[in-house]
Amino acid sequence: MRIAVFQFESSGDICANSCAIKGAILKAAENNVRLLVLHECALCGYPPLEVDIDTIDFSALDAHTHAIKQLAKEHNLYIALGTIREHDGKRYNSTLLIAPSGEIVCSYDKRALWGWDLEHFAKGDSFGVFTIDGVKVGLRICFEVRFPEYFRELFESGVELCFISFYDVSSEDSLGRYDRIKAHLITRAVENVMTVVSVNSSSKYQTAPTAVFDINGVVVEEAPRHKEHLLIYDYCKPELDFGAKGRVENSIQAINLQKGRMEQ
Repeated sequence: MRIAVFQFESSGDICANSCAIKGAILKAAENNVRLLVLHECALCGYPPLEVDIDTIDFSALDAHTHAIKQLAKEHNLYIALGTIREHDGKRYNSTLLIAPSGEIVCSYDKRALWGWDLEHFAKGDSFGVFTIDGVKVGLRICFEVRFPEYFRELFESGVELCFISFYDVSSEDSLGRYDRIKAHLITRAVENVMTVVSVNSSSKYQTAPTAVFDINGVVVEEAPRHKEHLLIYDYCKPELDFGAKGRVENSIQAINLQKGRMEQ
């Protein structure tokens, strides 16, 4: 399955963000991409660093979301769109999965909230697992990369391919933070024996990568920092080597042991 992630300099200008995303969709379609994933709050801008959430025109946001849904249908493409979702008077930091039918088939709402997120969003309770062309895929958002439990859920569900959407940037360059988050991504891939793909905004200085990590934590693709870039990768289900098989078997044993203790 050909996948792509698109990093670009998002802002509080929904029209400009939408224009950049539409350009990425067209380029992805030209390259026969099946699933395109965008960064956290890519369509609306991340509050409060890019936009005041109370100034967002949600009717305009809905209109641009609809246009992106139509492009997904036109190009037979899945799109995972970072945005803000309103429901029952609450706002969620969400990734919407748009199917080639043009319909939103699921949404994943960020669960690990801290700092600005607590000020702006309600905590999600969705699971973020779906299947595309026989491949089980998981979605996670930004701060959740710090917590192994959100990824252990994916392992237990048999997820093969995980996408993590970030808005993690700084006004000053910080290679130290970039390397720490990269290390988290490598660890999530290794401990859960799954391919991990990250995508981050390229506004300001990027402090998390846009990259692909294989089941052994090897960086197989990485976008240039601080530049707009469409990263395309052909995902194939990997063969498990000796070490990967050991991690799978021991993880299953550890999970079963923990469940047994909880039942006592």
